[in-house]
Amino acid sequence: MKKKIAVILLSVCIYVTQAQSLLKNEFKKVESEVTGKSGSSALSNEDIIAGLKEALNKGTSNSTASASKIDGYLKNADIFIPFPPEAQKMKTELIKLGFKSKVDEFETSINRAAEQAAQSAAPIFLDAVKNMTVTDGLGILKGSDTAATHYLKQNTSQALTVKYQPIVKDAINKNQVTEHWKGLVTEYNKIPFVKKQNPDLDAYVLARALNGLFVLVGQEETKIRKDPAARVTDLLKKVFGSN
Repeated sequence: MKKKIAVILLSVCIYVTQAQSLLKNEFKKVESEVTGKSGSSALSNEDIIAGLKEALNKGTSNSTASASKIDGYLKNADIFIPFPPEAQKMKTELIKLGFKSKVDEFETSINRAAEQAAQSAAPIFLDAVKNMTVTDGLGILKGSDTAATHYLKQNTSQALTVKYQPIVKDAINKNQVTEHWKGLVTEYNKIPFVKKQNPDLDAYVLARALNGLFVLVGQEETKIRKDPAARVTDLLKKVFGSN
């Protein structure tokens, strides 16, 4: 009988020890998730928001600098602004008639307008990230590689469009986009029975120019999340190094 009791007690001790070990391991897992893979202290809400804002600020600054260079849009396949889609037939017919150089001039002019407008975009983007909440930040930090960019686009596109519109319009005028377009339309309308084209160039260039900037911001965000070398400040290292 005593032997049976001893065996039972031994079994209980072994079970308790194993249970304690399992609980300890689970605690370490939870602690690791809270404090980060690097084992550093837990991120505060202030760290998270500040880090995300810094990442977006860095991303938008780098993106607008890249886009505003000569050929920033024109020679970048990811953000190049093509002939308006609704006028593709017009483009095809004009090239057949020998006006490829005129078509190229027009496409160059709309991309130059976007490049010029991008010079003034950084302050508008930087102002747009100020209202990020703690709830937004927590979701963004654990989100996809472009979660912050998606947040920026989703929550600021309308305001950015309003502020960016006059900048793009001015760039369109300075790069003679409308004049290049009118020349193409004049030649195209000489073709019998064609449907006249009159796209809203201002709206088209504005939408494509903004979209291009968001594409570049997303690429910058992905770098910060994936490449430690892109985390150029202590805050970025702290926030994204433990993500």
